[in-house]
Amino acid sequence: MIEFHIEPRSGVAPYLQLVHQVRQALRLGLLHEGDRLPKVKDVAAKVAINPNTVLKAYRQLENEGLVSPKPGVGTFVTGTLGEPATSEHEPLRQELRRWLASARAAGLDPESIEALFRQTFRSTVEEER
Repeated sequence: MIEFHIEPRSGVAPYLQLVHQVRQALRLGLLHEGDRLPKVKDVAAKVAINPNTVLKAYRQLENEGLVSPKPGVGTFVTGTLGEPATSEHEPLRQELRRWLASARAAGLDPESIEALFRQTFRSTVEEER
């Protein structure tokens, strides 16, 4: 089951952070059709946000055709995004772990690592266009 987290300083609305996390889990094959999302009240308590915020995220996912609520039972994944994670992803994951270890060894804190990754990612994508 997915474990949500909220980054208060990200500048992204909490409900969108939840939506992005579900989409990411679907892309990586961590969530599959038929999986149940955590109960609204459990998510709200765990990440300390209003239950209406969780409901807003779940409604957004429902509008995108990714989940479907079943009253009294829960909210279930009904759609997918892309290919499920394959064994081909594991070498990339290992390489990324090595890079992260190198970045930490170079003295970068988590925020600096993320900033460096995002900036490099964006510039690489723009170069490919």
